[in-house]
Amino acid sequence: MITQERELKHLSSWAKKYPYAFPVWIGSFLCSLVIHHPDYAKTVFGHGDPKDMTAYRFLIPWIGKGLLILHGPQWFQHRRMLTPGFHYDVLKPYVALMADSTKVMLDKWERLITVDKSVELFEHVSLMTLDSIMKCAFSCHSNCQTDSDSDGYIKAVYDLTYLVYHRIRFFPYYNDLIYRISPQGRRFREACQLAHLHTDKVIKERKMSLQDQQELEKKKKKKYLDFLDILLCAKDENGAGLSDEDLRAEVDTFMFEGHDTTASGISWLLYCMALHPEHQQRCREEIQEIVGDRDTVQWDDLGKMTYSTMCIKESLRLYPPVPGVARELSKPITFHDGRTLPEGSLVIVHIYTLHRNPSVWEDPEVFDPMRFSPENAAQRHSHAFVPFAAGARNCIGQQFAMNELKVALALTLLRFELSPDPAKPAKEIPQLVLKSSTGIHLLLKKLH
Repeated sequence: MITQERELKHLSSWAKKYPYAFPVWIGSFLCSLVIHHPDYAKTVFGHGDPKDMTAYRFLIPWIGKGLLILHGPQWFQHRRMLTPGFHYDVLKPYVALMADSTKVMLDKWERLITVDKSVELFEHVSLMTLDSIMKCAFSCHSNCQTDSDSDGYIKAVYDLTYLVYHRIRFFPYYNDLIYRISPQGRRFREACQLAHLHTDKVIKERKMSLQDQQELEKKKKKKYLDFLDILLCAKDENGAGLSDEDLRAEVDTFMFEGHDTTASGISWLLYCMALHPEHQQRCREEIQEIVGDRDTVQWDDLGKMTYSTMCIKESLRLYPPVPGVARELSKPITFHDGRTLPEGSLVIVHIYTLHRNPSVWEDPEVFDPMRFSPENAAQRHSHAFVPFAAGARNCIGQQFAMNELKVALALTLLRFELSPDPAKPAKEIPQLVLKSSTGIHLLLKKLH
């Protein structure tokens, strides 16, 4: 079996050999077609197939059947009910909350750094993005960055992503009974319990506040509601709200998707900045010009961060937070070159290798933000860059994530100069989100 550390290297070398797709086997029973060419990706994303439940079913005990897992009319109904939670006017006030969370993290870093000591980013950034999602989506001010009790949820999520990924790769664990009695299965159940305690507490507190009739009237008068308000008040065409099970599934899904993927994106972005000081400095100058004497960023600043946005996109190209997505074909598919796959086939759109496909990207391993200048981007295939997937099932929270990446980048660069720790280079591994087996260690120098 290919080790986790070697997996991306192997897939990348096969992708160079086979320009469109190649099969990958787990055991001798299960085969998926791994695709990494924009023409093939466009066909799959436009085909409307459900997620490949061979692998995604392992997530259900943890995040239930929310937007990530659902398919068909129920998925469509949930997506339609939740879309208002990502309206431009709802996202606008979140920028101040994201900035507050980022500042708490940067204050911690100031206390941590000494001249030669590097900081491992991922756990700090995970706590910060959890703090943000709690404030923005659930109006819950948890102090999770300074209160060590909240580390339990982060550690549970860290364990769960590792355990699910390991289960997908180890064929005997596909059997529920074998997994249940294994040490990993026990660890998985314990971590699920911890994660559910966290989300149950959030839901319970909000439900209690909504039982107060006055509070309910106030919520209804608010022009825009937060994500949890929308979940609790959502009704389908028959006037039925979400069941408790559906409610918890969506909260668990958003709690995971809304903080872990964004934490990956921010950590790798800061790593790219550290590796490329010339781009880091150019972003810093752009941000300083935009914010002037202010010590924070506002909604109107985000649209002016032109060069910084190009750097964010280039970081998402090289280090996509979700390395791949899997589908099970509900009907046969024919690609642009006439090749076909039958119904029931498993397909993985491998975003990591698609973003490094040498037939699409010149010098794909080089960090070059100019790839995302308007003129260069306009000439590129619509599906060459898909960090948030594409088609009907694209990421509902992509604008939220982009805003948070911009806020975190701006405030970090205003306060610190970043450089890599040569003793501890990052080594990317594809768990459910893209992480580093060695952590992401940076040297931080306070700017005066």
